[in-house]
Amino acid sequence: MSLPGPLAALGDRPIIAIDDFDEWGLVAYTTTRAFGTLGAQSEEPARLVLGRWQAIVDDAGARGIHAFATAHQVHGARVHEHGPGWQGWLRAPEADGHSWRQRGHGAAVTVADCVPVFLAHPSGAAALLHSGWRSTAAGITETALARFAAHGLAPADCRLHLGPAICGACYEVGPEVHAQVAGRVVPGPTPIDVRAEIAGRARARGVHDIRISPWCTCCHGAVLFSHRGGDPGRQVGVLLSPPA
Repeated sequence: MSLPGPLAALGDRPIIAIDDFDEWGLVAYTTTRAFGTLGAQSEEPARLVLGRWQAIVDDAGARGIHAFATAHQVHGARVHEHGPGWQGWLRAPEADGHSWRQRGHGAAVTVADCVPVFLAHPSGAAALLHSGWRSTAAGITETALARFAAHGLAPADCRLHLGPAICGACYEVGPEVHAQVAGRVVPGPTPIDVRAEIAGRARARGVHDIRISPWCTCCHGAVLFSHRGGDPGRQVGVLLSPPA
């Protein structure tokens, strides 16, 4: 994936590019530690954090995206559906996902161990979700797939990429999490692979083409921020549907 000036100027390896949607003309990536934190809770001066966000918005604009959405995330299953008729950088009400059917739209979600879920259709319709264990248990991926299906976009025609997130070996959680996410009974703290659970839920609803990133936020802490690793920093997943 080529980097226009706004991103290329940020130094070495500012992003992890996701090429799974290139053939459909979509752009997907996750920022890295080298990019710098994008979290609102950062102790860095606000101008630095906002400057990084502006670089992402400027990059989107350079690709023909003039409707770019973010939201305050609350670990739920709400997915905003964005239609035509607006431009700019939208800070939407509380939600953990964005979907759209028209090209010219894009979105970002903030992550640090939670899974950035990239969902797309050959038409350019797409959805971007923030799915930690709570959003996974609440069915946020199923919500996005149902939204697609309601518009005639069959799950079997879609592609799902589960981006950089904490891996199953690094993520140990209690029995209550296993019960809610996987419906399993475990005797005590046990590792869980949230990306594998999301993949299983998507397959059960008809998605066949599922890709999983090899990147773990905890194992690859030199490259990515990890909440469980003690980082206050946050990276973002970005998905763009440029005009054809």
